[in-house]
Amino acid sequence: MPTILRAGPFRFFFFASDGREPPHVHVERDEKLAKFWLSPVRIQSSGGFGRNELNRIKNIVVTHEQELLESWRDYFSN
Repeated sequence: MPTILRAGPFRFFFFASDGREPPHVHVERDEKLAKFWLSPVRIQSSGGFGRNELNRIKNIVVTHEQELLESWRDYFSN
């Protein structure tokens, strides 16, 4: 599970087996986990995060969308 971004208390990563799915990122903090599709950015699932925190995470994903997509392509193109 490569970590591709850390922002505040959040860790953004993907699983090595995720390459068969459209580009996305998993986000965790403590025992909470969410999954966001990239391009366009939208939430796919969430476990434990509240609405305000999900909005905060979505803003981070939007801000770093190109960086996250590049990391996805770099990792899964090999």
